[in-house]
Amino acid sequence: MERSASLVSPMAHEADLIAAMTPLIADLADNGRGAVALAGSRGKGRADAQSDYDFRVYADAYRGPEIEATPQWHRFEQTMRHWEAKGYRMDGVWMRSYAGVHRDLSDWIAGALVDKSFEWTIWGYHLPTDLANQQIVSDPDGVLAGWKAKLACYPEALRQTVLQHYREILAYWAKDYHYESKVERRDLVFLVGLTGKLANAILQVVFAFNRVYYPGDGWNLPMAAELERLPPDFIARMTQILEPGSGADAWRRQRAEFIAMVRDLEVLLAA
Repeated sequence: MERSASLVSPMAHEADLIAAMTPLIADLADNGRGAVALAGSRGKGRADAQSDYDFRVYADAYRGPEIEATPQWHRFEQTMRHWEAKGYRMDGVWMRSYAGVHRDLSDWIAGALVDKSFEWTIWGYHLPTDLANQQIVSDPDGVLAGWKAKLACYPEALRQTVLQHYREILAYWAKDYHYESKVERRDLVFLVGLTGKLANAILQVVFAFNRVYYPGDGWNLPMAAELERLPPDFIARMTQILEPGSGADAWRRQRAEFIAMVRDLEVLLAA
């Protein structure tokens, strides 16, 4: 009881935490002027009691040669542990280079799906999602604001690439006999994996169609519910696809619902 009473609400004193961490994170840059942002749920404005603090820092270069041996890193880490001891979830800081982000963003805007995977993201890392949604905390040279400005309108080349790529995935599985065979065999490992793959493809299509950046790994259905153009009863149907149940006919029903969803998506896109 004493421990729980000593811990603050995860949403309390948020401004104090950000104010304390920001200069320490900025000081990790070799010139002490790193740009700082918050990503994840806080960047999207959807933080709740389960949300952590997911900081980004951008700079041309960082202190070193081993940054974790520098006094700047020790001050950052000590302060981060201080806030963790108060009950706040901290996800450290992701140090990024201006040049690397500039390069990848140019490719994304030109219509390339830049393939970058990290263990903490199950669908791959989507840079436009990160940059468009992140909450800018400190931007001494206006670089982060400039990226947001470039992404203010969904790039048409990217939209066409996303739609083509994921529609091809959906079309393939909607008619593939292997899928039907796996359902009849109740090949659960395959079916669970395919469910995630197809749900991601459907969501990629509806967000790109609406010219809204794919949310990433969190808040997909709540954010999809806010889109202007969707297939009929989209959220209820997607929930049913994702939760097929345990009955003998559950996977057959799921496959039929998936095929119907793909058909309705094509009708929507053709309208």
